[in-house]
Amino acid sequence: MQGSALAKTFRKRMTHAEVLVWQRLRRRQIVGAYFRRQVPIGPFVADFLCARARLVVEIDGAQHALRRGYDAARTCFLERRGYAVIRFWNHEVFANLDGVVETIAAHLQQPTNFGRRPPPCPPPR
Repeated sequence: MQGSALAKTFRKRMTHAEVLVWQRLRRRQIVGAYFRRQVPIGPFVADFLCARARLVVEIDGAQHALRRGYDAARTCFLERRGYAVIRFWNHEVFANLDGVVETIAAHLQQPTNFGRRPPPCPPPR
């Protein structure tokens, strides 16, 4: 299945934890950041992406405990392309959704992230 078709399937079959996080990310509720859900990036589908901040938010269920190598390779792929990856376990979302949202907001408010541009490149000589 192609990335966009797979992403569409994932959007229709979001986990309960992903739905809870999406309810807090959508409509620019966190520091005005625009997030998309189930976004293809290369061969992978990110749970949530804020393209402007180059931030990927992943919500991991029990199946991820068995796929640590896959997840590590995926994180490496994304980081090499300039994305920061934040991962939360389902139980963290259920036990402390506000804390999850605060962690995401803190990342977005770092000077090198959302809403702040890097210094311009020096002019060519």
